[in-house]
Amino acid sequence: MTRDYSDFLPRRARDAGSPAKLSPLQALGWQPFYAQQISVDDLSATPPVRVVEVHRNGLHVLGDGIDTTLPPRADVTVGDWLMLDASHPRSSRVLKRTSLIKRRAPGTDRQEQLIAANIDTTFIVTSCNQDFKVARLERYAALAFEARITPVIVVTKTDLVADAQSYIDAARSVSEMIDVVALDARGSAPKTELAAWCKPGKTVAFLGSSGVGKSTLANALLDSQSIETQTIREDDAKGRHTTTRRELHAMPNGCLILDTPGMRELQLTDAAEGINDLFADIQELAAWCRFNDCQHETEPGCAVLTAIDEGVLDAGRLGRWRKLMAEDAFNSASLAERRSRDKAFGKMVRDVKKIKDVRR
Repeated sequence: MTRDYSDFLPRRARDAGSPAKLSPLQALGWQPFYAQQISVDDLSATPPVRVVEVHRNGLHVLGDGIDTTLPPRADVTVGDWLMLDASHPRSSRVLKRTSLIKRRAPGTDRQEQLIAANIDTTFIVTSCNQDFKVARLERYAALAFEARITPVIVVTKTDLVADAQSYIDAARSVSEMIDVVALDARGSAPKTELAAWCKPGKTVAFLGSSGVGKSTLANALLDSQSIETQTIREDDAKGRHTTTRRELHAMPNGCLILDTPGMRELQLTDAAEGINDLFADIQELAAWCRFNDCQHETEPGCAVLTAIDEGVLDAGRLGRWRKLMAEDAFNSASLAERRSRDKAFGKMVRDVKKIKDVRR
């Protein structure tokens, strides 16, 4: 089944009837990074397609004249580029990613869940109400730093509080390396305030809790109401899950937007480097500690504790750093144990199969 690619081309080109400035693949986010991984023969035999939607029954992919659904795969997520093998869809090669957002899946089975791939910028959305928590923003930021994605904190619903500046200042305390944008998600503000990151051929994602305005922001950028929105509960400012699946949408200018369901649980795993990047101030202070293995608890000559005593560093920030590092270490070890166990089981199955083949 073929598809009309007009939705994935800049509106300016469509309206004027002039040649599109983006090719069909570029309109899907194709970049030289992916082209360098393939040959001319690859293109003819297995054309590139991008996963634009993930649902229970499969993966919706688009390419140059291609619009189809592939069987679901645990190792593929929305935003991924595949070299489509029409004869054996499950064997379609996944191209190396520029970025990958992942977390430890909810539950106790130690699984790893892929959230999105090949994202250029992630807008970490929070609102000026009970949802606002610095610790949660730090989690999302660490996730973005680990994935090598540019994070931007977007503070919404500033019109609903008397002192929005206190929320903005708290958001800025997360990291000096992260831009903070405060706006009303309705109207023209998102298009003007977020334009610097929403360029043609780029892919951006909205992350945050339910009810903070992710879908409203996406609709504002898309010039449509194609993504359903709901109001929050008045008693506790909790949002309802409006977005139920991860899906890419095309902006009129050729930028792609990923709207994601709110994540009530965000467990970090294999994110130590991202956490250290986020807490660069603590890492810089730690370099001046008397002992190389200083835990910043009771050790003499601890530069981190001295900074807290002198009011240079907030004690709560140190506590949140400890919590994230401990959580990441535990989850990473748990997943490593599972991978080792799965690898051993796979080897056992292969060995048994070899024995059966020999007996035949």
